[in-house]
Amino acid sequence: MGTLNRLAEVQEKRRRLRALLPSLGLEAVYLKRQSNFAWLTAGGSNTVGITLELGVAGLLLTPEREYAVCNNIETPRMRREEGLEEQGWILRDFPWYEDGEPALVRELAGKARLGADHAFPGAADISRQINPLRYPLTLPEVERYRELGRLAAQALEDTARAVRPGDSECGITGALAARLWENRLDYITIFVAADRRIAEYRHPISTCERVGERAMLCVNARRCGLIVSLTRFVQFKPVAAELRRRYDANVLIDCTFMAHTVPGRPAVEALRKGLEAYACTGFPEEYRLHHQGGAIGYTGRDYKADFRTEEVVRENQAFAWNPSITGSKSEDTMIATTAGPLILTPPSGFPTIRQEVDGHVFTRPDILVL
Repeated sequence: MGTLNRLAEVQEKRRRLRALLPSLGLEAVYLKRQSNFAWLTAGGSNTVGITLELGVAGLLLTPEREYAVCNNIETPRMRREEGLEEQGWILRDFPWYEDGEPALVRELAGKARLGADHAFPGAADISRQINPLRYPLTLPEVERYRELGRLAAQALEDTARAVRPGDSECGITGALAARLWENRLDYITIFVAADRRIAEYRHPISTCERVGERAMLCVNARRCGLIVSLTRFVQFKPVAAELRRRYDANVLIDCTFMAHTVPGRPAVEALRKGLEAYACTGFPEEYRLHHQGGAIGYTGRDYKADFRTEEVVRENQAFAWNPSITGSKSEDTMIATTAGPLILTPPSGFPTIRQEVDGHVFTRPDILVL
């Protein structure tokens, strides 16, 4: 993305933040979560520890200026690789051997009433109010998301096609991680389950168990801060009738969720429609065994939809529903638009199933039989 387009995106997000502050009685805001840094810098990264929620650089918006704050270790990369100064951030740092961040942020903010997206001295924690600002994606974000989805689906499906009986879950996980990293995709979460573990656990963290007849591969992959979720199945014997019934039902339920994820409507409406599909396909109680997914974007799930969810679906907001029926699952990532669901992770090298729900036609991945 060109510098001018990136700057326009950053300016739009600054506008959203500044429009929020008066309603909270605040005048300045300091953001340091990895998710918010990536969002506000149009795909930048303040990540050093991939498992940490907070990054190593923060962004401070005051009534007059915009600052990037970090210790002196991070300054060269923030300037040269993240291009923060080109986006208009004034880069200020402090010595790594001093706990200088709180004093520097307060100095830069002056007497402005300060909010932050994390616990920070002298600031109100407004992370929950900030999160919805990320939901409606800009057009450049949609394009970055589509590229991420294509690469993630390709990596997962290439890995699945290479699986053979006797491979360990951990070995498959490593192979998938390598394919993701070839295109600089972070793996936030990977589940690989073999045979019995597919049905036994909804979150089958990879072990040394070896594949016999079938495997499930799931990934949450991140690039430029955005995250996609998807799942694929591979097996080495014909699909049994009962598994076929469960898998096809799962695909229908997933498509029902997606078809009813409509901008302007409550997200809980999509949840209820999906639960109706569970009942109509003969599996009315299976939804109780695992959450059904929900909004996604710069975090693995911005919120998991349940009966208390009050959020309304936004135009160009991403969702990843993940309905499961014991022994099967259906999961891909979509963007809700007024024209209908836009699938970000469509199958590219897998057999497919065509499914129509309420006038929307979906092409969904089938089980790959090798």
